[in-house]
Amino acid sequence: MTVDVQYYVLLSMAVFCIGLFGVLTRRNALLFLMSVELMLNAANINLIAFSFYHGNLTGQLFALFTMALAAAEVAVGLGIILVLYRNFRDIDVTVPTTMRW
Repeated sequence: MTVDVQYYVLLSMAVFCIGLFGVLTRRNALLFLMSVELMLNAANINLIAFSFYHGNLTGQLFALFTMALAAAEVAVGLGIILVLYRNFRDIDVTVPTTMRW
């Protein structure tokens, strides 16, 4: 018994919408970062589901690259969050207007 691709697409859509909602409504930098991770994981679900559907490994390879991109994004994002906390004693993304160009 296999699961149809449409259910993976629906799951991916739900995870992506939750991540998009978090990006648009949250002010906390950590929650913002977690929401972006949810959006990347939704893309990974689609890549792997369609890779399985078409019977090739291209989607799985792209999913691995996306995971590497997510790891790099987390490293840079946590560095920025640490700088925010050191300078402003808060991780609210609306506070540091002095860090703009």
